[in-house]
Amino acid sequence: MNETIKADKVMDLKGLPCPMPVVKVSKGIKEVAVGQVIEAISTDPGALTDFPAWAKTSGNQILKTEQSGKEIHFFIKRLS
Repeated sequence: MNETIKADKVMDLKGLPCPMPVVKVSKGIKEVAVGQVIEAISTDPGALTDFPAWAKTSGNQILKTEQSGKEIHFFIKRLS
């Protein structure tokens, strides 16, 4: 099953070192309404552990994580 998630906001975070991708998404998530989805695109391998930890502590949900080459796409739903 290959489900397509429609992002309401796309954030290009490629090339940013840890912790900047999470810092920027933490601010960017406030720019979408509760229930909307952000697609965050990072090249930082640390993001694979940073984003799930941030989502858990911030009360948001990672719907899907996709890796394509060096790019990691996170689909994050704002829950609060």
